[in-house]
Amino acid sequence: MATGYNGAPAGISHCEDVGCIRKLNRIPSGQRHELCRGLHAEQNAIIQAASHGVSIKGAELFCTNFPCSICSKMLINAGITSIYYLEGYPDELSKSMLKEAGLTIHKIQP
Repeated sequence: MATGYNGAPAGISHCEDVGCIRKLNRIPSGQRHELCRGLHAEQNAIIQAASHGVSIKGAELFCTNFPCSICSKMLINAGITSIYYLEGYPDELSKSMLKEAGLTIHKIQP
């Protein structure tokens, strides 16, 4: 249906090229998601589906890391029903919202 990647928006320099705002300000993982040049893979997958006119309502998401709270809000509203992930992410709000919204969560065992 769609794929996504972690990285800066099209045509915008990546933090690896211009410096990471998060590293410079010592912002821990899982906090202050808005302070980043990049988009998460989940966000890019939703954007890609929309730009190609593909509905993802009722779809399942397969991702490397458990979604952050910003991505979780987007996934809930996009109609994603299940999430499969490899690694955790330190965002309790995300876990709480996904559970409340009734999404099925599966940790993939490598």
